Amino acid sequence: MHLLIPAAGMGRRMGSDRNKLLLQLSNRPLLAWTLQAANAAEQISWIGIIGQPTDWPDFKAILAAEPPSKPVEFIRGGDTRQESVYNGLQALPDGAERVLIHDGARALATPHLFDRCAESLRHCRGIVAAVPVKDTIKIVDPTDELIRETPDRRNLWAAQTPQGFEVAALKNCHDRGRREGWQVTDDAALFEKNGLPVKIVPGEETNLKITTPVDLAIAELILQQRLGS
Repeated sequence: MHLLIPAAGMGRRMGSDRNKLLLQLSNRPLLAWTLQAANAAEQISWIGIIGQPTDWPDFKAILAAEPPSKPVEFIRGGDTRQESVYNGLQALPDGAERVLIHDGARALATPHLFDRCAESLRHCRGIVAAVPVKDTIKIVDPTDELIRETPDRRNLWAAQTPQGFEVAALKNCHDRGRREGWQVTDDAALFEKNGLPVKIVPGEETNLKITTPVDLAIAELILQQRLGS
């Protein structure tokens, strides 16, 4: 199974002027934790890191400090996540039939989650790791901030990554998205817009996306519990 890791974002919501994946979590860069889990996953055979060339020296230093047992390639990122994944798809090795895509900022994903997603993807065209929503969700009219609807939360899931897809189908979805000018926040949305099926794979409550200083603090607590420190 091939894995793409979008890692081109800046840490503006983190209050940082650098790539947030270079910020420290328990004395290691966020990206180091993500790579550790991906490298330990039995199903992953190749890893592509999508980032900006200015960050590649730092990424290479992370790999040098903890050399992975699997091939890792660097891929130039775009201006948006969507563009970055598009670039990543073009850079996949010849013969790649299925791909997992995992946000580098979800640094607490476990090898078991990668393996479960990879196994599920062998039996369907698209998958998304997700967890049931706990909060009551309100749909609000942005013009007057009044609630318009309260959907049944039993039908609501919070999408995570990894997400996985047939490579040929996802390439076609991205090509159409570029032609139509679609702007989406994850690849599953492109699959959905093309009428293709996407199956839920139960995610992990601890697989949070580290975006703000509060997220980073929560991640520190999770790691302390996980490592028994």
